Amino acid sequence: MQAIKAGIVGTGFIGPVHVEALRRLGYVKVVAVAERDVDLAQAKADELSIPKAYGDYRQLLADPEIQVVHNCTPNHLHFEVNRNILAAGKHIISEKPLAMNSTESRELVRLAEAAGVVHAIDFNYRYMPLVQQARIMCQATDDVGRVLAVHGTYFQDWLHKDTDWNWRLVPEFSGESRAVADIGSHLCDIVQFVTGLKIVRVMADLVTIHPVRKRPKVEVETYAGKVLDLSDLEEVAIDTEDYASILVEFDSGMHGVLTVNQCAAGRKNRLSFEINGSNAALAWNQERPNELWVGRRDGPNQTIMKDPSLLYAEASEYAHYPGGHNEAYPDGPKNLFRNVYGFIAGERPGGDFATFVDGHNEIAICDAVLKSNQEKQWVDVNY
Repeated sequence: MQAIKAGIVGTGFIGPVHVEALRRLGYVKVVAVAERDVDLAQAKADELSIPKAYGDYRQLLADPEIQVVHNCTPNHLHFEVNRNILAAGKHIISEKPLAMNSTESRELVRLAEAAGVVHAIDFNYRYMPLVQQARIMCQATDDVGRVLAVHGTYFQDWLHKDTDWNWRLVPEFSGESRAVADIGSHLCDIVQFVTGLKIVRVMADLVTIHPVRKRPKVEVETYAGKVLDLSDLEEVAIDTEDYASILVEFDSGMHGVLTVNQCAAGRKNRLSFEINGSNAALAWNQERPNELWVGRRDGPNQTIMKDPSLLYAEASEYAHYPGGHNEAYPDGPKNLFRNVYGFIAGERPGGDFATFVDGHNEIAICDAVLKSNQEKQWVDVNY
């Protein structure tokens, strides 16, 4: 297959994840990175063995060698950077959230369709083998039956203490919503992806557990760890949510509840769902990604292990190693990028990846969550 050349804008936590996943595909070459200044860009390029470094992402967009651009910048830059990538006529993979609000994300959907380029968003948990298996069991077979209820959680503890700090705590950088827009977007996406149902109404309760946090006077990279020097801190008022509990109604009329919490001690990255069906229940937990629990009323429960020979054929292509050889977080982005780049190359005509439409839909849900919390009532999602 002819090599496809990519550029990465933003090299914080997630940028190198994209680079590593792309290199595993074999036929994608990451030829450039862009950062906020040329010194940082060059340092990251050297660290990652990438030949070109740009101190302005617009220079990367002007590089005729680059066919696909990955937007790995902080949230507040997503709309502008995505818009300019589309204007440059490049294929695009964006980190979530797609933009800061649904007005911006709706405009990006319009621009992407007008540009005629391939557009994708990194809802990477869709592409774990047992998530694919769960989707088939819900939608393509009668294994689960009619979906009766959905329960989902996303718990983390990296903001558990009031001395934990990250740019996501600042609304100007992260948006009006934090926990819901950040990790709740993955939760909403995965339960809709697996069930094939669409969230149409929400009733939300948002809580700021730490209304005042202590910010260090030096920059702290995401997931970098605890602040050690407690003497060099300043107090900052916080008004974005640490915790959210959301009642949801789907387009089938079925209901569910979703909970996110970034102050859950001991939970490092616990994205989980349980789907209760008329024939069986399914449960999956991202911290144990190679197991899918199947619950039954009139028979023994079962744990399906990640083994290509035990999965439905459509799910087994997402499992790249034999049973007992675990696959985890880095394999989700790799599978997503395989689908996107395969589509660009004409090798996967079906596509099979989350697009800007999916990214917009999640922001529309988040907007409804914020409105519901403010008005203390059920709110329709305005897609």
